[in-house]
Amino acid sequence: MSNLVRFKFYETALEANRDKQILADNGVNSFIANEQLIQSDWLLSQAVGGIQLQVFENDIEKAKQILQDYKDNEKFALEVEHTISDPEFDFVCPKCGSNHIYRDDSATSFFGISFLTSHKFKCYYCDNEFTHE
Repeated sequence: MSNLVRFKFYETALEANRDKQILADNGVNSFIANEQLIQSDWLLSQAVGGIQLQVFENDIEKAKQILQDYKDNEKFALEVEHTISDPEFDFVCPKCGSNHIYRDDSATSFFGISFLTSHKFKCYYCDNEFTHE
């Protein structure tokens, strides 16, 4: 049986868990080290080398290829979601032209209850924040 080796390092647990799930979906076992430690005290991140994704030695090349393929196809996947068939609003993001947008009511809400209608919007596709009246 091969040994576990440090494969990739992360600043956030979200990124590490995303890659762990991508590998699992493609049949590669991986493990995350230091996640709980760094989440409880992020100042220790430098001391322990960040959050680590570990794989077995004999899976390193396969894991690299899987994550590279995912990265290469990620942009294509976003382009598929660029336009939705039944948009809530009749305008598009001024930056990228996507109609996949939502109203940002965070500035006009109190404990999750919106008192005023916000004119701030955010694009799901490019993360652009803009106003529209």
